[in-house]
Amino acid sequence: MKFSITSLSVAALIAGTLVLGACNQRSPTTSPSTGSAQPSATDRIANKASDATNKVADKAGEVTNKVAAAADDMATTTKVKTALLAEPGLKSLEISVDTKDGTVTLSGKVDSADQRDRAKQIAQSTGGVKGVVDNLTVKS
Repeated sequence: MKFSITSLSVAALIAGTLVLGACNQRSPTTSPSTGSAQPSATDRIANKASDATNKVADKAGEVTNKVAAAADDMATTTKVKTALLAEPGLKSLEISVDTKDGTVTLSGKVDSADQRDRAKQIAQSTGGVKGVVDNLTVKS
């Protein structure tokens, strides 16, 4: 919902900028003291609106990047969990998988060091995984 509000804000600012720009059909005023052209009030408002639009667009881009990163991490977690479930003899239901920026964290309990190593190997070989943090413990 927040992204929709941001999109609407960007669209409103762009429309406002275009309207204000279209209203100013006069030539710029000349300063009596310097003889140089001074921007009109409409130009100043249009410039401020344009700056605000750029800032909102930048924020919207940041939000989009964060959402994309979260979706990538969620997909990676799903791939690792699916691969662990497909492994015979591995009690993968006792293994938790979490992904942050492509780094997978495995936690939980396994029956042996071999199962621990196999779970880690499966996670490392899964597409999209940049690294694996092994927080698995072997039951004693």
